[in-house]
Amino acid sequence: MQAHKNRLEDEPAFVLHSYPFRETSLLVEVFSRQHGRVPLVARGARRPKSAVRGLLMNFQPLSLSWFGKHEVRTLHSAEWQGGQPLLQGTALLCGFYLNELLLNLMVRDDPHEQLFDYYQHTLQRLAHGADMASTLRCFEKHLLQELGYALLLEHEAGSARPIDAALSYRYIVERGAVREQADTPDGLLVAGKTLLDMATDDYTDAQSARQGKQLMRMLLNHHLGGKLLHTRELIKDLTKL
Repeated sequence: MQAHKNRLEDEPAFVLHSYPFRETSLLVEVFSRQHGRVPLVARGARRPKSAVRGLLMNFQPLSLSWFGKHEVRTLHSAEWQGGQPLLQGTALLCGFYLNELLLNLMVRDDPHEQLFDYYQHTLQRLAHGADMASTLRCFEKHLLQELGYALLLEHEAGSARPIDAALSYRYIVERGAVREQADTPDGLLVAGKTLLDMATDDYTDAQSARQGKQLMRMLLNHHLGGKLLHTRELIKDLTKL
């Protein structure tokens, strides 16, 4: 709800990242439902008696109010909404990976309400021990789709011809899947069944899980401009996600 021109109240949000600012404050990047990624300064948040000191945590649903018309706005208040179990162990690393993707791929002040809801759903899946590799693949695919980079998984590139589960394809960035031929060395070799499984978020097949991870890595690296994700490297060192 908008109280006046430069003030927003009771906005559902999650903290993506925070770091110290000046002597007692924090700069906080939040993912809000109706306003997308927003940078806020939380004045005095590092003081021992600050009302928001213990609230601005990652992966916890918050209701935030802020004001200001400049790029960095000022946090007015924060309330914890509850209902989200704490992430632990590998699930916590996966959560930081989601946040790093959002920080690097989302532009500021660009709302994505469906992506916000899917992010909250993904945190619930991680907290309750769902298969983490498939959970990450599903989020990666929905993130790219929401940002306008939807994968073409059910039809061949530039054609209405449906993908055949029995055939092999080359998936070419910004084009899609073309049938594997001797004169098409570009792109990533991937089975038709993998593409169809990814279309339905089904990673129970070992080959689909392996090739799905390879395809998502290729596409994300392209859209990240080759930027290294620190959490991805850490996860790779610890697991096979």
